[in-house]
Amino acid sequence: MTPSSSWRREWFLNIRGDVLSGIVVALALIPEAIGFSVIAGVDPKVGLFASFAIACVSAFAGGRSGMISAATAATAVLMVTLVREHGLPYLFAATILMGLLQIGAGLLRLDRLMRFVSRSVITGFVNALAILIFMAQLPELVGVPVQTYGMVAVGLAIIYLFPLVTKAIPSPLVAIGVLTAVVWWWGLDLRTVGDLGELPSTLPVLALPGVPLTFETLRIIFPYSAALAAVGLLESLLTAQIVDDMTDTPSSKNQECFGQGVANIGSALIGGMGGCAMIGQSVINVRSGGRGRLSTFVAGAFLLFLILVLDDLVRIIPMAALAAVMIMVSVGTFSWRSILDLRRNPPSSSAVMLATVITVVATHDLAKGVLVGVLLSGVFFAGKVARLVRVEKVRSEDGKECAYRVRGQIFFASAELLAASFDDQDRPARVVIDVSQAHFWDISAVAALDKVVMKFRRRGAEVTVTGLNEASATMIHRFARHDKETPAASTPAH
Repeated sequence: MTPSSSWRREWFLNIRGDVLSGIVVALALIPEAIGFSVIAGVDPKVGLFASFAIACVSAFAGGRSGMISAATAATAVLMVTLVREHGLPYLFAATILMGLLQIGAGLLRLDRLMRFVSRSVITGFVNALAILIFMAQLPELVGVPVQTYGMVAVGLAIIYLFPLVTKAIPSPLVAIGVLTAVVWWWGLDLRTVGDLGELPSTLPVLALPGVPLTFETLRIIFPYSAALAAVGLLESLLTAQIVDDMTDTPSSKNQECFGQGVANIGSALIGGMGGCAMIGQSVINVRSGGRGRLSTFVAGAFLLFLILVLDDLVRIIPMAALAAVMIMVSVGTFSWRSILDLRRNPPSSSAVMLATVITVVATHDLAKGVLVGVLLSGVFFAGKVARLVRVEKVRSEDGKECAYRVRGQIFFASAELLAASFDDQDRPARVVIDVSQAHFWDISAVAALDKVVMKFRRRGAEVTVTGLNEASATMIHRFARHDKETPAASTPAH
């Protein structure tokens, strides 16, 4: 496929579906962008302008078509201290540096680190996010007029039943339209989008942050920028993987790193905060029929159109309608099969998934949950591989020679097991250690082999290590002590 045909396919293969799904996403972005602005301690327009810029720019520069990027809670919580102690201009400067670091990550191909994120971690990430999305709707469902529950129920009924009539129009868009009309027609006193905060009334202006270009400024913003860049890339790459699975299509994770960086720089230059991919909005987009880059661009462009031109209409949209949409997203995002798989999967996989979910829900921090999951996966994997080490002993008929055949991967987790696998009571005249079916990975493995060889030499045995592969031999010759020390230098056995 030529670049031009690929470009047309990503943009214009699904025009109707992309436009309609983009409109649905734009409506759902408004309350979230305002809410994230409140979390960060900034004016609502900072989050709204950020969502517009990040969505539109990532539509062109991102590596995953159909994925929605905007202002997010994961990045907003990291900005609170910076905004409170240094002010808004420093936030914009930190966001620009955040973007530059993400572009650098793309150039360094750091997207390859995603290989270390197991399927159990991704499942836990998805389930935790589904729970957080549902929990975020609780303020709209607790201590509210009883009509709110009826509106949410009607909204969910439309969302799930309308597709049985036709799929030409996304059912979430129909639900938002119908519930807004009902609230307006009957004059119901329900919480609306207008109650969240004042919407901007003018176009954003392109400008550089008003901060001094000094090392002191860099010292202030760099820790925040590094954290924002890492969290933003982590959530974006995980979301890209999830959308890959939902649509059964590939994406360029490296290009996504670059695209997120460019999008965040663009956001800061028009007075927006930093952001990243949003799994909730991406799920809305995919389930509403969005597949191409056009859906992402329409979401950002229509968001700006809504808040500047149709602001009077947007203000009367009931929060119950948007809560119904997000509940649908929560239910659709959660991997219900994973509950049944808890008994079918290996205990270690289930433990990783549950640990990821619990950590994310407890801390409301997706990055911490993924970090815990990855670390646990590494520990369990290391333990599993370590248990595969085997040492077989073959003794000659006269008892003067012992041959040990070592099998498996020798590294820090299996090094002690290797050292303990040799008979402490043996005192043969000659020992052959055959490692042709083993591989030595680190200095812990080398130290374990040193320990075994030197132990036999102290007993007066002649020790020979055979079968080293090229990589293991290089490490042994570089770091081992036993091949640099002659047997005569060792203390003979008494």
